[in-house]
Amino acid sequence: MTTALAGPAIETAGLRKSFGDHTVLDGIDLRIPEGSVFALLGPNGAGKTTMVRILSTLIPADGGRASVAGHDVAAEGDAVRAVIGVTGQFSAVDNLLTGRENLILMADLYHLGRAEGRRRADELLALFDLADAGGKIPAAYSGGMKRRLDLAMTLVGRPRIIFLDEPTTGLDPRSRRAVWDIVRGLVADGTTVFLTTQYLDEADQLADRVAVLDHGRFVAEGTPGELKRLVPGGHVLLRFTTPASLAAATRLLPGAAADEENLTLRVEDDGRVRSMRALLERIDDAGLDVGDLTVHRPDLDDVFLAITGRPGAEKETAR
Repeated sequence: MTTALAGPAIETAGLRKSFGDHTVLDGIDLRIPEGSVFALLGPNGAGKTTMVRILSTLIPADGGRASVAGHDVAAEGDAVRAVIGVTGQFSAVDNLLTGRENLILMADLYHLGRAEGRRRADELLALFDLADAGGKIPAAYSGGMKRRLDLAMTLVGRPRIIFLDEPTTGLDPRSRRAVWDIVRGLVADGTTVFLTTQYLDEADQLADRVAVLDHGRFVAEGTPGELKRLVPGGHVLLRFTTPASLAAATRLLPGAAADEENLTLRVEDDGRVRSMRALLERIDDAGLDVGDLTVHRPDLDDVFLAITGRPGAEKETAR
């Protein structure tokens, strides 16, 4: 058990960073409680990785202040590095060493001692479902296995705060979900996770709070639920079995949008149970023959598009 922090795990005030004439971070204020997941979203080049590099002491900020685990990032770099782990966009795995040897190398860098280092390596191989692959070199691993090894290496020193910079980029859906389960387990044990991602469903699944970074500033911040409520568009789609039923429903629900070709009626919905119950009661009382009903709620893709004017990464890839 680690001792609880007196303040937030990560805090910034007026954080600024520019590269030449290009301002990447323009006065960022942030407060992340201990034992939570914070997800930073943004288009490519928005400054997500730059923020991770500043908070992990890899590059200095141009202005403002930042603290990690109560330590000033600029003045107490050694103390910050002692309590954090960082998994970047690109793997830090050595392909000439076996999985177990990679972990033992990290243990040696943390000065864990020979016996303790080997115990820790075996413990992490088991935790990340890599025990059978521990004696193989990573070149024989799948992408998901290599990413899990990369995460395991980050955890050798038992960091209290972990920075995950787009940790599931390029992974198949099954491997992504395996990484999500690992992150949930870490947070359940009290670890704080700072996550950058372009996968909107990833932030929705994992994050306690989400911020959208665009043109150097936070353009939205809150829980996933709070951000979704910023965007209109919730609706119920009713599919009917006959044109007559659709016509009757259109008369019953003025303002709803009918699609005569597909026999559907789109009814705006505010997401409240009371509203849904009232709609179903009206349909039932009228004896309408509804073949199918689907409910749509705005997701973080909708939020991202509405706020930045660009679709999320998954939709861009699909296009």
